[in-house]
Amino acid sequence: MPFPFEFSGFARKATRVAGLCLSLLSVPAAHAAPLDETIRESFAAGELPGLHAALVDLGDTRLAEVYFSGKDEIWGVPVGEKEFGPDTLHDLRSVTKSVVGLLYGIALEEGKVPDPESPLYAAFPEYPDLASDPERKPILIAHALSMQMGLEWNEDLPYSDPRNSEIAMENAADRYRFALDRPVVEAPGGRWIYSGGAVALVARLIEKGTGMALDDYAREKLFAPLSITRYEWVKGADGVPSAASGLRLTLPDLARIGHMVAGLGLYEGQRVVPEAWLARSMRPRAEVATDFRYGYLWYLTGPADSPVAVAVGNGGQRLTVQPKAGLVVASFAGRYNDPESWRTSLRILLDFAVPEARRRLSK
Repeated sequence: MPFPFEFSGFARKATRVAGLCLSLLSVPAAHAAPLDETIRESFAAGELPGLHAALVDLGDTRLAEVYFSGKDEIWGVPVGEKEFGPDTLHDLRSVTKSVVGLLYGIALEEGKVPDPESPLYAAFPEYPDLASDPERKPILIAHALSMQMGLEWNEDLPYSDPRNSEIAMENAADRYRFALDRPVVEAPGGRWIYSGGAVALVARLIEKGTGMALDDYAREKLFAPLSITRYEWVKGADGVPSAASGLRLTLPDLARIGHMVAGLGLYEGQRVVPEAWLARSMRPRAEVATDFRYGYLWYLTGPADSPVAVAVGNGGQRLTVQPKAGLVVASFAGRYNDPESWRTSLRILLDFAVPEARRRLSK
């Protein structure tokens, strides 16, 4: 399950990250040793605790791809020590949310889901008592995509606590009613409230509009065009794929998604996600911290006209895409439920990927 602090440490460092991540010319050049070697040396020195794998691409050039061994979990269930490699499936945790955002854009282009500016509750007429509530009528689908619904939701509690909103939703007889029925605490479109429930609702709209389960739609419309053939999507007790945290991919396949985003929706010349949807998704909607914002299920940093897209997940999972430079950095780690887990994945980006990219681009 995802933890809200999966992004909190990064948010606290947002200003520093914006300066280092976005301006490739603002960091010291990396030394000339192959990047694989320098990452392995750092791991051996204990400087990258919990790292399972890392991949760094600059355009079509793979700068690094390294794998290690370590303890792992599948959606919170320990599976012991594992040796990781390019074919190993790994939890994405909340990186899953950003994938769901891409799927909504594909379905929107097909005319199978409502425009984000449409009322959210009108798309759920099966709950007439909620759809007719005047306090809820102003809530748009866009507010779910940007986590600005104005509904009560608390994932700050431990995930062993049944009062945690994510756990309560998983335990509810009807996850969608649970997410829609939270008390209104403020007007929509204001404060950003981290919510796995919002993503569950977005995913449900995809399923209702396409007539397909979320994982089946993803396989047909996103994974197949990217030549992703191996994946798992963990499901809840009700058999519904977890839209907030359940996707499992290999590291190279996660990087494929990153390259498609860097290519503004194109992958190997094929249109996968509409460019207009990516532009909408990368438009800042909510302030998470200083210089750290949220679009449609993606974290954003840097200038609004040239943002870096970031997806993060509990334990140190991370995908960073800098389209302007063609930089794609993906990493897996096993520091689940550790509030400092962000440090490992951020070090891969700032201490290794960005300096090496700068060195290459300065030649």
